[in-house]
Amino acid sequence: MSKRPLNVGLIGGGKGAFIVHPHEKAIHFDGTRRVVTGALHQDPKTAMEEAEKWPYPIRGYRSYDEMIATEKKKPLGERMDYVLIVTPNHVHFDPAMKCIEAGIPVFCEKPLTVTLEEADKLVAAVKKHKVPFGVAHTYLGHWTSRLSRHIVKSGLIGEVRWVDSCYLQGWLWSRTEDMGVMQAEWRVDPKRAGASGAGGDIGTHALMQLRYVTGLDVTRLQAHLIAFVERRQLDDHFTVYCELSNGGKALVRASQIAIGHKNDLRLEVNGSKGTLYWVQEEPEKVVIHLAGQPDRVYWRGEVKANDGFLGDLPAELMGEPTVPSGHPEGFHDAFARLHRCFEADVRAYEEKKPWNADGSKYANVWDGRIGIALCTAAVESSNQGGAWVDMP
Repeated sequence: MSKRPLNVGLIGGGKGAFIVHPHEKAIHFDGTRRVVTGALHQDPKTAMEEAEKWPYPIRGYRSYDEMIATEKKKPLGERMDYVLIVTPNHVHFDPAMKCIEAGIPVFCEKPLTVTLEEADKLVAAVKKHKVPFGVAHTYLGHWTSRLSRHIVKSGLIGEVRWVDSCYLQGWLWSRTEDMGVMQAEWRVDPKRAGASGAGGDIGTHALMQLRYVTGLDVTRLQAHLIAFVERRQLDDHFTVYCELSNGGKALVRASQIAIGHKNDLRLEVNGSKGTLYWVQEEPEKVVIHLAGQPDRVYWRGEVKANDGFLGDLPAELMGEPTVPSGHPEGFHDAFARLHRCFEADVRAYEEKKPWNADGSKYANVWDGRIGIALCTAAVESSNQGGAWVDMP
C-alpha cells in the first residue's frame, strides 16, 4: 500500500520570495510530500493574504507561533510532518528552536543562523530532543556531488593535498540594494544577514561542498573580507585560506561582484594520485585527471563500476532514481533529492525507528553550525589583517 504523503508547513515564502519556489517544486517532486500549510510573512494580515494567493489551497496562519501551537496538537496524519524555513537569515533561529522543542522536524535554509551562539543552541536542542534537522545546502543534492564524495573518500585520487572551492556571482556588482531588489536589500544588512555577506550567503555553500566531498574539516584559517561596492556594510568578496584536518590546505572563495558569473560554484580537489573537478553549472559530469593518463569524464547515468579506475560502487548510490543520461538533472532535482532523503528520516522518526542525520545525504544541524563558525572566524581574522585564527 502506498504511504500517505507527508504534510509540509512553510515559514516564510510570501511577497515574492525566490527560494520557496524551487523548494515547493522539490517537495511535490515524488508525490510523497505536499505543502499543506504556511505562515508566509511576518505581518499577520499579509501572511493570510499570501496564503489566499497561493497557487493551490493551503491553511494559512497569521504567525509561525500560531502555526506551531496549532499543528502540534493535531494527530499524526493531520498535522504537518515537517516545517521548511525560508525566511531571511535573522528569522531562522526562533522558529527553528520552537519547532524542535515541539518535536517538529525542521528543514532550514542556509546559513543556519546569524550568530555562532544561536547555532550552538540549535545543535544542543537537536541533540536533546532528537528531532530530524536538515540545512538546505542545495548542491549536495546533485548525484555527481555524491559520486565525487565516493571517489575522494575511497582514496581513488590519493591523499588530499589541496582544495579550491569557490562560488562566484556578479549580481551585486553595483548598489543593487538601492534598486528595490528585495533579495539584495536584506543580504547586505548585518542585522538580517549576519556578520558576513558573500561569506554567509554563498561562501557557506563552497565550504559545505569542500567538506562533503572530501570528508575533511577546516582547523584554522586566515581571511580577507572586502566590500568593494561603496557604502556597503558587508563583504561582497570573501577569501579564506584554510588548513585542513588531514594537514592539507584549501582556499574557500566567494564573490558577488564578479561580473559575468551567475551561480558558478566549482570544486577542485588535488590528491597525491590525481585531481577531481566538478562544476555546479555543468552538474552532469565529474572530471578526473590522473598523472600520465587520458582525462576521465564521468557522466551521470553512464557510470560503470570496475572500469580500471572506479572499483565497486555502492548499490545505494547507483540505485538512486534519476532520469536517463542525456536528460539533464538540475537545480530542482538537487532540491528534490535532499527533501527525499529528509523525508526518509522524518518517516523513521514518526515510526519510532532508527534514523541518522549523519550528513551523508543532506547537511545536518552540525554542518550548519560549522558554516557559521567559518564566517565568525573569517570576520575575526579579516579584522586582524588576515591573522591566523582557529576554527571555533
